[in-house]
Amino acid sequence: MSKQLTLKIAQKFLQDGTPRTRGNADALTSIDAAAAQALAKHKGELSLKGLTSLSDAAAKALAQHKGSLWLNGLTSLSAAAAQALAKHKGDLTLDGLTSLSAAAAQALAKHKGDLTLDGLTSLSDAAAKALAQYEGWLSLEGLTSLSDAAAKALAQHKGSLWLNGLTSLSAAAAQALAKHKGDLTLDGLTSLSDAAAKALAQYEGWLSLEGLTSLSDAAAKALAKHKGTLNLHGLTSLSEAVAKALAQHKGDLWLKGLTSLSDAAAQALAKHKGDSYLGKGHSKVARYRADITLEDLLNAESEVLRRIGDEQSSSGTTMSGHYSFTGGHSSSGGHYANFVQGLVRSESVAKLNGLRLLDREG
Repeated sequence: MSKQLTLKIAQKFLQDGTPRTRGNADALTSIDAAAAQALAKHKGELSLKGLTSLSDAAAKALAQHKGSLWLNGLTSLSAAAAQALAKHKGDLTLDGLTSLSAAAAQALAKHKGDLTLDGLTSLSDAAAKALAQYEGWLSLEGLTSLSDAAAKALAQHKGSLWLNGLTSLSAAAAQALAKHKGDLTLDGLTSLSDAAAKALAQYEGWLSLEGLTSLSDAAAKALAKHKGTLNLHGLTSLSEAVAKALAQHKGDLWLKGLTSLSDAAAQALAKHKGDSYLGKGHSKVARYRADITLEDLLNAESEVLRRIGDEQSSSGTTMSGHYSFTGGHSSSGGHYANFVQGLVRSESVAKLNGLRLLDREG
């Protein structure tokens, strides 16, 4: 049975609502313009997920609300309503929409704030071109396919782009998306062709491919050329060849899903330059990262001694000299020798093994 939110109900709702329920009117399926105007005065998140229809006048009124606005019950939106909601200041969630006209997309592209349209299962090339003008966090996780033309259009979007509903990606679409400026999330992909991997490698920035459970040697070699953070948490194991390829990647490498890792693969990954999130692969890789050089020790020693000097200066004490276990020099800092030596060693090991391997086991 339909339940309309009138002005009287809206006023009582805002007056009587508790901090936990105020702003949540999900039981309502329709709303008149006067009630919408009243609710727009609510400060904070406003959830109207139950609404199945929204008049242009009500949309115009709700646009005055400041804060996150949830309208997930709407399955369609007129161009006029979209134009009104685009003026809303705050995150806008319209996950109930299953289709979007080019005119409505063009209107929503002017919205300032996160825009979520996860209910869309398809997107016309014209609508994609219109949405590409939007600047900000754009979520289109409901899309299961994307034409090459739509991909080329969305690549013009500036901001985070979430396309986690895609299970496959053509090489042409990958080549287009590689030009996108902003975070790119494609966690729905369960496989990636060598050609698509080579194309995506041209993308610069945060690239998430968490859905991949396997990676060919050629694809790994291609992705190694990517610049930025690379998320491959879906991989549970790595061959030695794939590990060698990924070790060449310049940027953070996320492999938290690893459950097993051969000694050869671990030794290969140990050569990766950059922060690594390896989960259960951490301990094995760490064993191969004990390659502390004299330069590393000297640099770490200098930093630790500087800290000690700063602490002594602030406490009014002085250190006439210090002990260097690297062989560079030795002086009369007597009682600091063992303390400094221990700190330097721990600092050096931390520098090589800790900072690069940010995740521990478990």
